[in-house]
Parts: sequence; structure tokens; C-alpha cells
Amino acid sequence: MDLLTTAEAAQYLNVPIGTLHYWRSMGTGPNSMKLGRRVMYRRDALDEFVLQQERFAAQLGAEAAR
Repeated sequence: MDLLTTAEAAQYLNVPIGTLHYWRSMGTGPNSMKLGRRVMYRRDALDEFVLQQERFAAQLGAEAAR
């Protein structure tokens, strides 16, 4: 299991760290977990989040084309 810190996850997704903090506070964004005091992200959870975003964007595009 490949675990990333918040900073590493932000770099992996190419988003600001604050965006990950915001998503986490809103209950959106990639799944995360706390290990002790640290918030950690599984790399496969980040990949799944990106795939979900792609599917959602494709669905919106298909609906707009109707």
C-alpha cells in the first residue's frame, strides 16, 4: 500500500494543499485516513478520484450535448 502525505498527494494531483484541506472539510475529494496525527492518502484512492472526476465530466458533456 502506497501512502502519501497531504503535501505529496497535492503534488501528485497537481492541486494546492489548501484544495485538499478544503475538499476534506467538505467531505468531497479523494478518500483519506488519519494515521496518528497525520492525514494520509492511498495512491490508488487518488487515482480512483481522478477517474471519478473524468466520468463525471464526460457525463456532464453528454448531457449538455442533448
